[in-house]
Amino acid sequence: MEYNKEMKNRLKRIEGQIKGVLGMIEQGKDCKSVITQLSAARNAMNSTIAVIVSANLEHCVRESIEKGEQTDQHVKEAVHLLVKSR
Repeated sequence: MEYNKEMKNRLKRIEGQIKGVLGMIEQGKDCKSVITQLSAARNAMNSTIAVIVSANLEHCVRESIEKGEQTDQHVKEAVHLLVKSR
């Protein structure tokens, strides 16, 4: 599977959010602000996981269909990855 520009950009934004949180901690910002930003980064990470799993599932299912293979195992694996990521 190829990771597209959108996926990479999402991760770069998350990286920026985490660096921002580190900066907030170094500046002694209040707990509520730090937790709010960490929650935003976590939500962005969860969304990125979903995007990557979805793209991978689509790729694997298409390949299996082209080869005349069953696709149910790919769906099970995708669900397992999503559950594991929570």
